[in-house]
Amino acid sequence: METLIKAVIVDDEPLGREAIRLRLADEPDVAIAGEAANGADAVELIKKTRPDVVFMDVKMPGLDGFEVIETVSAVHLPIVVFVTAHDVFAVKAFEQHALDYLLKPFTASRFATALDRARFEVARAGDPETHQRLIAFLDEQKRQRESTKTTRLRAGEPYLARFAVHRNHRIVLIGVDDLDWIESCANYARLHVQGASHLVRMTMSELERRLDPSRFARIHRSAIVRIACIDQIVPALHGDFNLTLRDGTALKLSRNYRSNLQA
Repeated sequence: METLIKAVIVDDEPLGREAIRLRLADEPDVAIAGEAANGADAVELIKKTRPDVVFMDVKMPGLDGFEVIETVSAVHLPIVVFVTAHDVFAVKAFEQHALDYLLKPFTASRFATALDRARFEVARAGDPETHQRLIAFLDEQKRQRESTKTTRLRAGEPYLARFAVHRNHRIVLIGVDDLDWIESCANYARLHVQGASHLVRMTMSELERRLDPSRFARIHRSAIVRIACIDQIVPALHGDFNLTLRDGTALKLSRNYRSNLQA
């Protein structure tokens, strides 16, 4: 027996909801958990039903589609297929972050492609890499909405604000302010967070580039620390230093990376 995929439809236009509902009616492995016609109702529906997939309209009165996902992300982060009409800028952003979308009016074949992709993501219980792309996209949208405020950018690339990780067979979000330190694991990195650890598919070089240097420093080829977590630094042999974090973790500060921390 196939596992049912729980879906939610969000669109302020009745015809928009109907178009998706009719497409899903022919899919025996999909069950519609509910529909919402505005952002506020969508937030409550997603929190209540915890769907696998959400077909999310972008433009709605009150909370838009991006703000809905941003609001529920701390509770439940589903696979999202954004639905938009004639929004060139949104489509470009979706493609840049490799996120799926439906451009109204969409064809049966285009809908089938989006649904197949959603099935693939659900089948592997949600991939943190997929959710990380969604998070990066939401952070970018938030920065654009707050364009009058100071943004932290390096060469046009935004600093990471949070990570999507697996925990107990579900995806959860971890803010960078909760990190203690990061350890290299080949092409992965292990995030150390208040006694727990989580693997993410990122290299140390990428993390060094994407984390705010005023808050994080690479201290060794295999370690990055959040500066606020450092308790003490004492000299060791050959120009190296022994660094201790507030939780008692002992790390080596290599002389090759000492300037990073001094800066």
